[in-house]
Amino acid sequence: QVRRVEPVKEQVAVNVVPTGRPRLVGDVMATEAIVVAVDAGLGDAATLFERHGISGLPVVDGSGALVGVVSESDLLRARATDYLWANWHALRVKHLMTTPALTIRRDEPLTVAARRMARHHVGRLVVVADEDETCTIGVVAISDLLRAMADLPGDEREVDVSRLVVLDVRE
Repeated sequence: QVRRVEPVKEQVAVNVVPTGRPRLVGDVMATEAIVVAVDAGLGDAATLFERHGISGLPVVDGSGALVGVVSESDLLRARATDYLWANWHALRVKHLMTTPALTIRRDEPLTVAARRMARHHVGRLVVVADEDETCTIGVVAISDLLRAMADLPGDEREVDVSRLVVLDVRE
């Protein structure tokens, strides 16, 4: 049974995206990308994660070209897999990294970054130079996107709810 309930006379704040807030990857990305060499040991990667408080690293070859990404989850999977754990000291970043790295350019909108991360179930994208897709210039992580969303104010636009129809669907 659905009954019409009289509208309530009150004001409600509605979210409105302000125009002066970060909207591009370049506005929120970490510009000092910490990278790890493809032949580095897993202990080296773990040390970089811990020292810098990050959860993923772009992986570069000897010439500095981007070749993949390694994450804390990759190291955790190695720890949880008996044959990988038994060979921990012999393993290199190249054995666990995801390749190719998922990338984005600094002039892409944050919505594109968010959708790409969600679609691929990843926590970060490597930001690459416009002229060279193998040149890492930064990293944008889920935490960067969340920080950009949290920076949005309460968006205090008043809405008169007396014009809204409220339905009571309780029995």
